[in-house]
Amino acid sequence: MLLVAGAAAAPTDQRCSPPAYCARTDRKVETYTAMPPTLGPAGSIITDPTFGSRIARATDAGTDPQRPDISFFTPASAEQNSWNTNSTRFFATNNGGALWLFDFDPNSMKTRVVEKLKMGWKGAQFSFRQPDILYGIGGRSGIFQQYDVTQGKVSDIHNATSCTSLKADDWGTNISVSADDKRLMGVFGPEQGKNYLVYVYDRDKGCRWYNTQTGEIGGKWGPQGSITAPYRFGIHDARISKSGEYVEVSGGGQGPIFWHVDTLDVALCANKENQCWGHHAMGYAHLVNSFNRRHPLELAERPLNDLKATRQILDPPSVIGWYDYHISWNSSGPEDSNPACFSTYRKGNPNTPRAPLVVSGPWENEIDCIEMDGKGSTVWRFAHTYSTGRNGFWSQPRGNVSPDGRFFMFTSDWQDQLGLQPNKKFYRTDVFIVELR
Repeated sequence: MLLVAGAAAAPTDQRCSPPAYCARTDRKVETYTAMPPTLGPAGSIITDPTFGSRIARATDAGTDPQRPDISFFTPASAEQNSWNTNSTRFFATNNGGALWLFDFDPNSMKTRVVEKLKMGWKGAQFSFRQPDILYGIGGRSGIFQQYDVTQGKVSDIHNATSCTSLKADDWGTNISVSADDKRLMGVFGPEQGKNYLVYVYDRDKGCRWYNTQTGEIGGKWGPQGSITAPYRFGIHDARISKSGEYVEVSGGGQGPIFWHVDTLDVALCANKENQCWGHHAMGYAHLVNSFNRRHPLELAERPLNDLKATRQILDPPSVIGWYDYHISWNSSGPEDSNPACFSTYRKGNPNTPRAPLVVSGPWENEIDCIEMDGKGSTVWRFAHTYSTGRNGFWSQPRGNVSPDGRFFMFTSDWQDQLGLQPNKKFYRTDVFIVELR
């Protein structure tokens, strides 16, 4: 029977629960089998033949009966929180940009479509505290909103136009929320790469904003004025730390900028200056990402208030063929000591249906989690991704770990085995969930 949405999940075996998983931790090279595992329809479950984890298929070509054969995928950013607090709900999107809400039973791993959301949001995020609350920004209205998924009710929280002027073609996007729900962050502008305003709403203090094109910071609280640093750029992406103290802003090709929200201070995590490479994720007060170009998973943790103070987390083997990763740390915890999870993909994967993906070392084309408590550098290995990553950006196996660290949702084209998209140019993708034990 499907768990009632929002209800507490049944207790699990703590011996195999985060932060101490029971999955494999070796560095053996695990090549793909000659054929990918055979899938059933949405709602079916398989066991990864190499690593033994359960994988649930959440969507298929019939999930949207109005638009059959379109692709479904996880959010564009692995930093986005697409799970509710107790892993009983999640959302996914499709290549029409719609957001879909699902119920999930964390014991049986059964999924059920609840609804296609109709708020017109460009992105969403679940609360880290309230299992029934989903946040978003109402399109061009500039209004921060919340949706109670149990009551089916949308409520306005704050209108950004009460604090600053927005242009007629500005959209609100990139909703991000602190772990205590007190600070909400959004990005405003005409489109990705040309967006210009990072906007933070504090439920007690009011609004505060940072214009990345002019360098000006203003609002109802905190110091106002122009930053002394020379950085001026359009925004690609932005997220708020779980503490609510820092906002990471990507854009301009220099590396991410970190704004200490209560101040006029911004710092560049520069590629050359402090070896700040690749995709990244924030916890409460730390950043995790690659700090060396020798290997994509030569990962380090660095405090957000001192970006040069890196602590190497993983010393990987030499790389034979370069690959990329997406990292998610929604499960970080107040001490930033819980594992971070990632998915990897080879840009040179074959795009021939059923062809085994390229593997020349451990962790390639895999879903794994890494120890973050400073006591070791364990990498737990859970599943292959079965995704070529060759059917456009959205086919990359981006993943989002649940706040309780029990599940990881990811995108896969299942080695081009899910049928063609309606345009007949690319193979479909679907959303899958792997159990982390």
